[in-house]
Amino acid sequence: MRESGRAQAAGRVAARDLFERVRLRYFHLPPAVRRVMYASALIGSVGLGAALGWDLARTFLVTLTLLAFAALTLRFPRAAATAVVVAAWVVLMPVFVMLFPVGSPAPTLLLALAVPVAGVAHLIRWVPPWLTALLALLPAGLLAAALSLVSEATAVWVAYGVAAAVLLYRFVLARRARAELAGQEQEQLRVRVREGGPAQQQERGTAPPSISVEEALGELESMIGLAPVKEQVRSIAASIEASRLRAEAGYTAGRPTRHFVFSGPPGTGKTSVARTLAKIFYAFGLLDTPYVVEAQRADLVGEFLGATAIKTNELVDRALGGVLFIDEAYSLVNSADGQPDRFGAEAVQTLLKRAEDDRDRLIIILAGYEQEMAGFLASNPGLASRFATRVRFPSYSPGELAEITELLQRRRGDTMSDETRAALLGLFEDVHRRGLVDELGNARFARSLVEAAAQARDVRVVGAGGTPSTEDLVTTTTPDLTKAFNELTARFRGHEATPTLEEALADLDRMAGLAPVKRQVHAIAAQLQVARMRQERGLPTPPQTRHFVFVGPPGTGKTTVARVVGRVFAALGLLARPDVVEAQRADLVGQHLGATAIKTNELVDRALGGVLFIDEAYSLVNPGYAGGDAFGAEAVQTLLKRAEDDRDRLVIVLAGYEREMDAFLATNPGLASRFNQRVAFPSYTPAELSEIAVLLADKSGDHFDEAALRDLDEVFTWVCEERLIDGLGNGRFARSLFERAAMRRDVRLAALASQGASATSAELTTITSEDVRTAVDEISGR
Repeated sequence: MRESGRAQAAGRVAARDLFERVRLRYFHLPPAVRRVMYASALIGSVGLGAALGWDLARTFLVTLTLLAFAALTLRFPRAAATAVVVAAWVVLMPVFVMLFPVGSPAPTLLLALAVPVAGVAHLIRWVPPWLTALLALLPAGLLAAALSLVSEATAVWVAYGVAAAVLLYRFVLARRARAELAGQEQEQLRVRVREGGPAQQQERGTAPPSISVEEALGELESMIGLAPVKEQVRSIAASIEASRLRAEAGYTAGRPTRHFVFSGPPGTGKTSVARTLAKIFYAFGLLDTPYVVEAQRADLVGEFLGATAIKTNELVDRALGGVLFIDEAYSLVNSADGQPDRFGAEAVQTLLKRAEDDRDRLIIILAGYEQEMAGFLASNPGLASRFATRVRFPSYSPGELAEITELLQRRRGDTMSDETRAALLGLFEDVHRRGLVDELGNARFARSLVEAAAQARDVRVVGAGGTPSTEDLVTTTTPDLTKAFNELTARFRGHEATPTLEEALADLDRMAGLAPVKRQVHAIAAQLQVARMRQERGLPTPPQTRHFVFVGPPGTGKTTVARVVGRVFAALGLLARPDVVEAQRADLVGQHLGATAIKTNELVDRALGGVLFIDEAYSLVNPGYAGGDAFGAEAVQTLLKRAEDDRDRLVIVLAGYEREMDAFLATNPGLASRFNQRVAFPSYTPAELSEIAVLLADKSGDHFDEAALRDLDEVFTWVCEERLIDGLGNGRFARSLFERAAMRRDVRLAALASQGASATSAELTTITSEDVRTAVDEISGR
């Protein structure tokens, strides 16, 4: 860009600069403050009018109109400019009334012309809409005035025809401008490292395109969602403009922000915003080109020490004059094997040196997941100081994902019905509720869904036979969308099996006994439900319990209740799926130091999105080892870190005997603080054990006769009074007794069948007192 072009793009007239600064400061104000400002201005003007004796109704309407126009101007400057053109057209209406005979419809028709012209002008992008409206209405008005003496109909038809011709001309002009820009972007802007960056483009002699600050910011505003990102980028642009104005006024101006960290889940537009940011800095004259070089670890790290510095320097040289965008930057520091990553460290050191040495000719953007980027930046003090500007990208909301999907469909030339749009929004709300939107990839998932739905539609249309209509070929139906959605989400375990909260709690209530446990789980569910409602309404929400300690004797339903807890969290959208991964010490502890952390992390990764249930958790700390249990301590430390880092994606339940669990939790302060929700499981009573046996029989299609039920009560009462039930396993003892009694019944009936006797249906499903007594004798070893 030539110097004059840069001056035109970077610095507008003083009034324009002042307007942009006022507009940016306006949007920094909270919405409530803006409303108070408008109300105060309205009340103040009415009060002033009352003091000066003005007509209060007229003062109120005029002030309200001016405030509405001010709000429109600050939010949509182009729309406000078009409104001025339309207002000027309305002001000219008395002239047309004078030119045409009394009672003629021509003035009304000419007045109505402004509405479609303004609407079409705003549909034609890439050219200013207010200028399009002005160019269409001005010749239309002049020709209508000139032909008013010839014929009313001719004047109106000519005015409409001229306006339509101008709009068509502006549309062609906009298409041409868009095509040129798209061609430049396709060939130059979206450049991968392997295709060459800004330096290679300059070597080929390709001149950079002319881009204004307004165009670059307009491209940012046209993106769907990303409200906090847009606000932060607008602030950066305002800061650059303020620095330029201070420098022009003779004041010392600090150097603008040069290097950035983009953090957020995948598919949230980090690369697209990086390209827009490159255009903004280029338009301000702070970069020589608006090009972006995209890179990953493989583009910086060499195959041997020394080669990495050469490779990184070559990459930076390619990006000089533009933007270097490094995705998944945290992969440069890879210490998963417990050893320092010397290759990655060499790349980081080289990158830091070039970031400082070439800060006036280069912008570097490091991008990746927020949690991993925080750890990466903490690994080197130079990273945190040189990449001080953090831009956080939020996940897309269901409405924004639906809007992105419709936009992608329109670009393909496809359509969908209102019913399908409603179904689409429901699917995205379901994904959002389950916490799967980041795993699916946000906007990338929307793109995949559009392509998969189009494929499902094509298969359906072709398979129907005959000659499909044009509408059939481009219309995506609800079944097409649902089929594509199910295929894309099938890899997420339990995605389709997530229950409702009522179903999850009903499963708990159907369990025998456990009254205190049921009350506590119901209270936890209510607390989580209220917290979600508070969050939806923007109210302060305290951190919710995510990890639990289940204490109690064996066989009291700890694993079953853990599954219910997983279903409750999944039903409330706090977990992606209701799955429970069960583990013990052997699943966490490795065979040597270093291997334990890897094994524990792999286990946690497998459980992410669901519940990790660790039975006999106290076995992780074995005091019997001489010098302490280093392996178990490593597993505990790794588990504590993941419990905190992944608290929004995981529920961990530690289970075991009460006394041993108390001793285990006392070994590490972090355990007691992170696992502070205790659920105590009591031993079963004789009546509850009988109820469990009856429920198990019902599930198998069997039942106990009256004598057998009396025997069950007698047996369970005796083992409970003798305090043997915990050693026998509580519910497990009831299950064993039922299964052994059912087996004895089968043996008894098979013996009768061998003698030629035929058992009735009732006999085949009835467990008798004899069966129960025989089963008790076998279990007791008699």
